[in-house]
Amino acid sequence: MRKKFYITTPIYYVNDLPHIGHACTTVSADVIARFHRLIGAEVFFLTGTDEHGAKVAQAAAKKGLTPQQFCDQISPRFKKTWQKLNISNDFFIRTTNPKHEKVVGRIFKRIYQQGDLYKKIYKGLYCIGCEKFLTESDLVNGHCPLHPPEQTVEQEEENWFFKLSKYVPKIIKLIESDKTNYVFPEGKRQEVLTKLKSGIHDISFSRASVPWGIPIPWDKSQTIYVWVDALINYYSATRFLPGKEKFWPADIHLLGKEILWFHTAIWQAILMSVGLPLPKKTFIHSFYIMANKKMSKSFGNLIAVDELVKNFGVDGSRYLVASSLPVENDTNISVARFKEKYNSDLANGLGNLVSRTFKLCQKNHYFSRGKHSSSFIAGVPEAINSFNLPTALEIIWTNDKQGIAAANKLFNQNEIWQLKGEKIKKELNNVIKIILNIAYNIKPFMPETSEKIEKIFRGQARLTVPLF
Repeated sequence: MRKKFYITTPIYYVNDLPHIGHACTTVSADVIARFHRLIGAEVFFLTGTDEHGAKVAQAAAKKGLTPQQFCDQISPRFKKTWQKLNISNDFFIRTTNPKHEKVVGRIFKRIYQQGDLYKKIYKGLYCIGCEKFLTESDLVNGHCPLHPPEQTVEQEEENWFFKLSKYVPKIIKLIESDKTNYVFPEGKRQEVLTKLKSGIHDISFSRASVPWGIPIPWDKSQTIYVWVDALINYYSATRFLPGKEKFWPADIHLLGKEILWFHTAIWQAILMSVGLPLPKKTFIHSFYIMANKKMSKSFGNLIAVDELVKNFGVDGSRYLVASSLPVENDTNISVARFKEKYNSDLANGLGNLVSRTFKLCQKNHYFSRGKHSSSFIAGVPEAINSFNLPTALEIIWTNDKQGIAAANKLFNQNEIWQLKGEKIKKELNNVIKIILNIAYNIKPFMPETSEKIEKIFRGQARLTVPLF
């Protein structure tokens, strides 16, 4: 039997349009999913949209639409954007899907039956932008640092609270154990542990004043907190899709650091409450920033995916996103920086190698006449499995035995362009072997480019225009 591999992105909030911040996570997840398919795993790759909550209702009202009408307009844009970036997700979930809503209702009822929900009045600060209640440790200068100050407001209402504090000791033990630690990288693991050990209070799991949500089964005056609804999507997709039950628990939740807490503490506590297996790993990347400022709709400093694809093409965009993934720390990006990297790595790097090799093959009427075996360059699988995509690409580009550097070295040291007859064919064959192996290694990152290169050097296609 093939090994199963289940990977998820967050589900993206429909009060926003797809931008490079969303693409950062989704492209990275796609690379990892494609890699696992390539090594023979049976993959389930999930993404989708988060469609309930106050922000959605407010955005819909501004446009004179019902919340459902608004969601039906915006959610397909995410689908189309992922299709444009050649994302290979196996399912696209929407939290307004009635099947998902039924699973959420059942899970919430099980939490209640476990005695982990109780009612009390909450008073405190709430971030409209994050749709979450804030603690003192969340605040910077008295408000949420991720959104404008006016989005941090005082709230008071009676809600159903979840006994999060009950599960904190067990979560700490899981994270601290090398055998069960599910939080990566190390800096994010320490961040979660610090917060868990600082003293955690129970958390509101319902809203009395947000009608656009899933009603609580036994208390129709309240709706289930949008974050609880959203987190359950990872499990619900395996319940209502035929044949997907076997994929739970998820092998990896891939997400950005602004939602670290929900995925590494609250989600685990929910699963513990209802007795379900926990996800195996949660990888949290940092932010893209521009001019040292977090990219966000609120700050108006976003790069749209359409702009990215228009400037750099599909595979060029995928390469730029994967090679700049902010693994540990925030990464400064800009269109100008992307242009510089595109030219150096793709146009003048891989593209130039393919072009000059093809021209010599064409001139000497020589192309590969057999199947060359392909394998991953040493260090590439390890880098991908540790979610360090920039390092994986750097190895492919700089490895002096099997990478682009190796092909260029062979080309230049032997001055292949000067050779004739059988000598040039022999040397071209050596270069082609390396290039075809490079094509294999970039397949998860740039699938269309990989396929073009394979066809070109197996004599199945011509290079009529530059690759980049």
